Amino acid sequence: MQLLLKNDISQVPLLADFIDQVCSEYAIDPDTSFQLNLVLEEAVVNVMQYAYPEGGEHTFTLDADKEADTVTFVLKDDGKPFNPLEQAPDVDINLDAEKRKIGGLGIFLVQQMMDEVDYQRTPDGMNVLVMKKKSK
Repeated sequence: MQLLLKNDISQVPLLADFIDQVCSEYAIDPDTSFQLNLVLEEAVVNVMQYAYPEGGEHTFTLDADKEADTVTFVLKDDGKPFNPLEQAPDVDINLDAEKRKIGGLGIFLVQQMMDEVDYQRTPDGMNVLVMKKKSK
């Protein structure tokens, strides 16, 4: 299954519908569905807000597939190179919210809630974020 999105925050409801459709199609339990909605919204909104600093309309994709008990989401964009696993700011979750630095919490949530997360920059200039979650 694939969703084509524009770098426009107004498209977030399309993402929620897509995730609901994927979870229904793949018989994913409600708890995992909730986690997927949270994580994927964080990842997609980051692309919308930061991948294209020069502006203009761009499109990117989110693919979903299930094999055995694992659902895999692949987020691909042609934005500026950014490895969130290495470049996102560190997050100290023990600090009070008002004392924390801005940024980094989204990828922290992705890494905490997903079972496997991988990033690569392809030779043709694509950011590829692969996120895997075992379903119940």
